[in-house]
Amino acid sequence: MSNIHPSAVIDPAAELDSSVTVGPYTVIGPHVKVDAGTTIGPHCVIEGHTTIGRDNRIFQFTSLGAINQDKKYAGEPCELIIGDRNTIREFSTYHIGTVQGGGVTRLGNDNWMMAYTHLAHDCLVGNHTIFANNAQIAGHVVVGDWVILGAYTCVHQFVRIGAHGMTGMGTVLLADQPPFVMSEGHPAAARSMNFEGLRRRGFSAARIAAVKAMHKALYRDNLTLEQAKERMTELPQRFEGCEADVQLMQVFLDGLSAQRGIVR
Repeated sequence: MSNIHPSAVIDPAAELDSSVTVGPYTVIGPHVKVDAGTTIGPHCVIEGHTTIGRDNRIFQFTSLGAINQDKKYAGEPCELIIGDRNTIREFSTYHIGTVQGGGVTRLGNDNWMMAYTHLAHDCLVGNHTIFANNAQIAGHVVVGDWVILGAYTCVHQFVRIGAHGMTGMGTVLLADQPPFVMSEGHPAAARSMNFEGLRRRGFSAARIAAVKAMHKALYRDNLTLEQAKERMTELPQRFEGCEADVQLMQVFLDGLSAQRGIVR
């Protein structure tokens, strides 16, 4: 194929769509599948049971599908699954899952992953996220849709980050971050809600007002978590169109673990 550089080393068992482009000196293993329109730069290594969707752009020096950094791993055929239309920049490292964590590390669709980002084993990343340079997430982390991680953000294993959240540069996140929350610091503290991001995504004034009310209940009025959740049940009667946003928050809070708690 003319769009495969002659110096690339591609195992004959790998499944690449005829439209896939592969740069010089890239190595692709036997269990790799790549769908149409994806571009893979030079000096990449893609190995393991790795499936890559359509129209991704993978830059040079990226490592995808290597075995995880879990000492319990014993060679099981775990996976890395990457969706469609993602941009993955230089020196990013995404590992396969573990049997203890479900066996899959997953990156969704339309994500913008800058240089040196890391997805450890069993991480689940949603859609439309932005990971700035050197954002690193440890094993079993769950990242919701539209999340933005600032440069040099580090996320502890098993932490969940709710949809529409954001972290500042250099944030160390040791607890779950609820939807819409902006955090910053070492360790992270909740600073506000991501109001500007919500405006850019077309949230109405009423929906943003409901998010402000949720922030007030969680962080400003000295309520217990159960009291804050109870107050949130009243918000759909006060703010038009906020039902899904309140449900998103309540489902997240209902799933809290005793070990992690929420960022304060």
